[in-house]
Amino acid sequence: MHTHHPAEHHHHRPQRVTNSLLVALVLTLVFAFAEALAGWWSGSLALLGDAGHMVSDATSLGLAAFAAWVAKRPPSLRHSYGLGRAEVLAAVANALLMFLVVASIVVAAIARLSSPTPVAGGVVMAVAALGLIVNLVVAWMLRHGEQTLNTRGALLHVIGDLLGSVAALVAGAVIYFTGWMPIDPILSLLICALILFSSFHLLREALHVLMEGVPVGMDMSEVGRAMAGVSGVASIHDLHIWTLSSGRIALSAHVAMRDMQHWQATLAALQTLLHDRYDIEHATLQPEQTTTTHVVNLSNIRGK
Repeated sequence: MHTHHPAEHHHHRPQRVTNSLLVALVLTLVFAFAEALAGWWSGSLALLGDAGHMVSDATSLGLAAFAAWVAKRPPSLRHSYGLGRAEVLAAVANALLMFLVVASIVVAAIARLSSPTPVAGGVVMAVAALGLIVNLVVAWMLRHGEQTLNTRGALLHVIGDLLGSVAALVAGAVIYFTGWMPIDPILSLLICALILFSSFHLLREALHVLMEGVPVGMDMSEVGRAMAGVSGVASIHDLHIWTLSSGRIALSAHVAMRDMQHWQATLAALQTLLHDRYDIEHATLQPEQTTTTHVVNLSNIRGK
């Protein structure tokens, strides 16, 4: 029997999520252009790298806004679960895009280390400080919006830019006061390492969702035992738990009943348990008649 908790229809994304992404996109594009000009004029790799980050951010924000809009579309005969996973796909694309940006900056930084070029430290400091403010505003907007893999992917790019602005600011200060040019590519390489770590984490989580793994942090055996403990349930088997999209967890299971006459009451109790304790609102539960005692068959448990 296919069941939903009444609150399940929350998955239509509020319009303000898309609006926040669009505002962040405009801010990022405008400053990326200004920063690229300043980086070219001052000769700063840190500024050019940060401008490159911001261009990739603009792409990721545009992709995130489009995915958020697509995810609002209701289920159809072709897509019975809706298009919520468009946001997961956007997160994967953003992580892969970040790898390309980092690779290009690493190549440029290594070349700059072997042959340092003059950098206008004062200009770098001024532009980097302004970029830091812009990135803080954009990051705040995304951080205080709805948290999905999609918005987290976009936020990852913005945080990368924020760190890039900090690196450019420090590099500009060191060059301005000491004249030591290698600090510019060195800090660029350090920021690339931090961004790669976050990108791998996001990509791994997004791929886990696409592979229909059990949601991170959820113990399927514990869920099965809790379900088997509901009054009237003899055992739980063929249990599967997976993520439909960010914030939407699905479950299917066979429920062995001692007395089928009590199924409706047991179903309501299972729904309440899954919703209140595990935030699972999309469940497919198949009742079966049995005379066995409370058991959870774990021999074939796997994430759907």
